[in-house]
Amino acid sequence: MSLSIGIVGLPNVGKSTLFNALTKAQNAQAANYPFCTIEPNKATVAVPDKRVDALTAKAKPKKTIYASVDFIDIAGLVRGASKGEGLGNQFLGNIRECAAIVHVVRCFEDENITHVDGGVDPLRDVDTIETELLLADLQSVEKRLDKLLKLAKFDKNAKAAADIMQTLLAHLNDGKPARGFALPDNDLFLTTWRELGLLTAKPVIYCANVDEAAVADGNNFSATLEAFAQERQSGFARICAKLEEELQGLPEDEQAELLASYGIDESGLLRIIHTGYATLGLYSYFTVGVEEVRAWTIHKGWKAPQAAGVIHTDFERGFIRAEVISYDDFMSHENEAACRADGVLRVEGKEYVVNDGDVMHFLFNV
Repeated sequence: MSLSIGIVGLPNVGKSTLFNALTKAQNAQAANYPFCTIEPNKATVAVPDKRVDALTAKAKPKKTIYASVDFIDIAGLVRGASKGEGLGNQFLGNIRECAAIVHVVRCFEDENITHVDGGVDPLRDVDTIETELLLADLQSVEKRLDKLLKLAKFDKNAKAAADIMQTLLAHLNDGKPARGFALPDNDLFLTTWRELGLLTAKPVIYCANVDEAAVADGNNFSATLEAFAQERQSGFARICAKLEEELQGLPEDEQAELLASYGIDESGLLRIIHTGYATLGLYSYFTVGVEEVRAWTIHKGWKAPQAAGVIHTDFERGFIRAEVISYDDFMSHENEAACRADGVLRVEGKEYVVNDGDVMHFLFNV
């Protein structure tokens, strides 16, 4: 599985510039006018991981495959997007496919870059986007409720689900995002909930796009947004999209020098990815061999068979056992045979909960 992140934001907040930088792709045209991104852009980005680098140096495989993130650049939304204004409506469906949303918010002033609402105000901009997402969810819930009410005339389960759906509708009408709705124990409702893919149910990472002067310590705009994110118990990342674009194409040592000159030690890409992993509760485990070193993305709390299923469904269906070595133990021993001899290679069964950084081999039979 890969992490899918939708990048949303008002026009001219630096969203497409960020996309260009994060994906090293130049197909999203960042221009100083609204709606310059006509089609949604998607790119898959390798997740930098020093553990993968170390495992590769140790195992010397024929190839190395990092975990990946799918970034989807959603065209600029404006007030009224849920009603079709500003091209926004046709792109809302693209957000439904994402596991999380990065909301890029302008936290810099530049008289040469117009703002669709006249001036920089992070919380107003957040409210504009979130209102549109909420209105889109209201429309989805109202349509589904109508269907459930028709079924409820003949089906008791449908009536129970419709009652819950009405409670959800009231929750949204109060201006509350779907992620704050307590999910009940009702199979039909839960199936409907998953099918709806409500936009405001998705975790949000608020991304403050600042200028170069504020990239290390932030500014009043980014501080306001960070406090808001903390209040919402949401993820937060501060980046400078312009700097991220400058980093692309530079050798690794020159990237480090440039970052250090601004008083930071990691790129915005890493901050967003790390925040995304933490927000979604994701881990990586590794498979290591002479053919390949590879990172696999799983959810925190997954047991060994589920983790095996990420490689292939047959691995989960026919799971027998897993051989597990912690990353630290693997790196502190000469090879896998030494780990086995030293007793740090463990044999785990179906109930084993996989840890971040586990080096694993699966035995299965189908």
